[in-house]
Amino acid sequence: MLIVLQGALEQGFLYALVALALFLSYSILDIADLTTDGAFTLGCAVSATVCLAGHPVLALPMAVAAGAAAGFVTAFLQTKLGVPSILAGIITNFGLYSINMMVMGGANRPIGLKNQTVFTLAQGAGVLGGWAKLAVAAVIVLAAGGALVFFLGTRLGLSIRATGDNKDMVRASSINPVFTITVGLCVANALTALSGGLVAQYMKSSDINQGTGMVVIGLASLIIGQTLIGRGGMARCVAAVLLGSVIYQLFYVAALRFNVPGEYLKLIAAVIVAGAIAMPALKQWAGLQKRRHAARRHRGGER
Repeated sequence: MLIVLQGALEQGFLYALVALALFLSYSILDIADLTTDGAFTLGCAVSATVCLAGHPVLALPMAVAAGAAAGFVTAFLQTKLGVPSILAGIITNFGLYSINMMVMGGANRPIGLKNQTVFTLAQGAGVLGGWAKLAVAAVIVLAAGGALVFFLGTRLGLSIRATGDNKDMVRASSINPVFTITVGLCVANALTALSGGLVAQYMKSSDINQGTGMVVIGLASLIIGQTLIGRGGMARCVAAVLLGSVIYQLFYVAALRFNVPGEYLKLIAAVIVAGAIAMPALKQWAGLQKRRHAARRHRGGER
């Protein structure tokens, strides 16, 4: 049981950055950014390539820079060329497939057992023994989450939040929504690519299909967390995202641990995602049934 929990925590933190990215683009900016899958794979590809060059620590900021560049392309298509947000993300994601192949030099790029990663460096330093991977992932993700909370509290961050609420009001307040949308999408895809960079080093490999389904996983984590913790301040929202990611991965890792056949894993993931998305509606339905039951009892008591 402890191994299952440790695996869920490790992967929950690694993929939480994708949920944080979607929290910024989907919940705050109100943009359905479909660049996520390609940006995640881009982060994997860049991280694996730089690790093979012997620079595992440098690989992470380079992955972040690559993700920000992908976000800039999506924002440019959307704000300057008038491409609808969903289509802009699809176009960028489509183009990133070829770019990721070029970065990796093929469909995949293994890092190799002899090459160092940030996780093996921590293990070699004797940090927390078998919990070294979790410690590295937690420190990086919590630092990124804290930085995001701080950023959204700055003047620029507040402008980005206001852009998602009402673009016309922002424009009337002499704030350029083109700039705020561009910054928001750059930051969101930088977080996604950072997640990909960490996952590539965690698994010691990068694959062209590694980012498939990241939008669904991130949204599921986001919805699970918001349903359990609810909405509130930025710190509470970030904590909800982290919790939702860990819970999602707990279900997935448990399925792997109990030897669920590989062909069923996609079905299990689909059920988890569907349940997460339906959770707010089910919660509302349960509350309505509870009120109806209380009303019937009240009428019965009056008689």
